Amino acid sequence: MFTEADLDAIWLTLRLATTVTLLLLIIGTPIAWWLARTDSWLKGPIGAVVALPLVLPPTVLGFYMLIAMGPNGVIGQLTQQLGIGLLPFSFWGLVLASVVYSLPFVVQPIQNAMQALGDRPMEVAATLRAGPWQRFFCVVLPLSKPGFITAAILGFAHTVGEFGVVLMIGGNIPQETRVVSVQIYDYVEAMEYGQAHVLSALMVGFSFIVLLGVYGFQRQSAGMLGVKS
Repeated sequence: MFTEADLDAIWLTLRLATTVTLLLLIIGTPIAWWLARTDSWLKGPIGAVVALPLVLPPTVLGFYMLIAMGPNGVIGQLTQQLGIGLLPFSFWGLVLASVVYSLPFVVQPIQNAMQALGDRPMEVAATLRAGPWQRFFCVVLPLSKPGFITAAILGFAHTVGEFGVVLMIGGNIPQETRVVSVQIYDYVEAMEYGQAHVLSALMVGFSFIVLLGVYGFQRQSAGMLGVKS
């Protein structure tokens, strides 16, 4: 059913999505917290930058990421100085591009969950002499759990479904940058529609299960909040 090349692409896609999701949760949490709490005039511009991948064509984002990671780009010069080399057409180049491309899918659910908390839980924790770090880790994070779960699911699923960005940054290198979406593209170009159907059906089923899980989890969370209130 699946060829060896298919299995390699599936494994690489899962590895990429897992790595990107973990990095996005680490990077996106402080950004979401700042956007949820700040009154700075920078909130609008920074929020727009975070959300830019939602409206920007993937090829445009991929093009500028490719320039930035090239030998004359800011990121490329930095990685060369660090002895890492150039990131385009490598797994870690895909990771960096995917982090940027999927950032709003992680930041926005976490930000919405944190904004929904209001000031009351933090004020109560402060009266109990909890410090800022204690309030964040013991109050904010547990109460924002639904947002984190939604963010992790959406970030993972969005990374799995990427095509334009990964093709621009990674090309089509077996076991290095050829993910499932690129493998499907190869089958279509070669007119091997049978194998393209197999992988495409897998992606459709995965997407449906992800959306079903997200909607079910959101309904469950809303129901629990209704019972608590």
